[in-house]
Amino acid sequence: MFLAWKEIRYEKLRYTLIIAMIVLISYLIFILTSLAQGLARQNTDAVKSWDIQMIALNDNADTSMTQSIITKSQLAKVQTSKKTAIVTQVPVIVRGAGNHKVSAQFVGINREQFIMKNLKVIDGKKPTKNNEVLVDSSLKQAGYQIGDKIELNSGQSKFSISGFVNNAKLNISPVIYGDNRVAQVLKNAGPTFAVSAVVSQNSKIILGKNSGLKNYSLAGFIKKLPGYTAQTTTFIFMIGFLMVISLVVVAVFLYILTMQKLENYAVLRAQGVPVSVLVRATISQSLLIVISGLIVGTVLTGLTASFIPAAVPMYFSIPLLSVVAIGLVIVALLGVIIPIRIVTRVDPVTVIGG
Repeated sequence: MFLAWKEIRYEKLRYTLIIAMIVLISYLIFILTSLAQGLARQNTDAVKSWDIQMIALNDNADTSMTQSIITKSQLAKVQTSKKTAIVTQVPVIVRGAGNHKVSAQFVGINREQFIMKNLKVIDGKKPTKNNEVLVDSSLKQAGYQIGDKIELNSGQSKFSISGFVNNAKLNISPVIYGDNRVAQVLKNAGPTFAVSAVVSQNSKIILGKNSGLKNYSLAGFIKKLPGYTAQTTTFIFMIGFLMVISLVVVAVFLYILTMQKLENYAVLRAQGVPVSVLVRATISQSLLIVISGLIVGTVLTGLTASFIPAAVPMYFSIPLLSVVAIGLVIVALLGVIIPIRIVTRVDPVTVIGG
């Protein structure tokens, strides 16, 4: 560590440039990771907030809640309990006087079931009437307030905003919670339509014979959300490629630095300095460079989190970013393998004599 730190202090400009490269790479990885998390949460926040394990949909709905149509006769074959709830999802356009139109997802539920009971209202109160709705807090940022009258799609009925909830997003759209009977009207699926889905906090929903319904785990349902898997996979590959790039950058820079210092290593070896000391110095140098870059990259990420607009779908998860940082440190240790091989093979006679 002493040799590594002394050399870094002596060659300030050279090592500052290398650290700057690590800062940019780590900062970009942190931002992409946070963006991937933010977009993923906007797809799933509402569903995850229900604290469910299973969801039953029409067997022909291709795991899509919006495409699922459960009739009254099918619903009658489902064994219900205090841990089951009905849900109807309908894409809507929200319109209010003096406010912009907003694309949203109307989620019809039963006010007496656990979903509504477990929702945490941050402002206002829960709906008590059919013409009252509970909406995601992003609508407040769009100018909507408690008591505002809104129209959904082209319907003539107006609904009053009774309160706001945080993190109520589904399919990257804000959620509007209302009565399931309102959702039935908005769905316009005919008089036999009952709900889109039955959800449960238990590990299984008991379905009757020939019900035409199928159980899906929460994880399986989320994977089938439109674009969710493709979006998540894209970000994973991007982050993976950046990790590989950081490995190449560290390895190339350390290789060049090691080759430039071969004569110094040869002199130290001729003076009897053990190879293990030089190896530890090389590893320490790599760790100092990467950790310094990570610290600065973390500070920049923190500043970004402070100033990023609420409209940008980013979520800064400290545990996840810590895992990414550890991954970068491991990458740095891998990048030092080639320089270590060169150090261990230094021949004082050949280098100095040459």
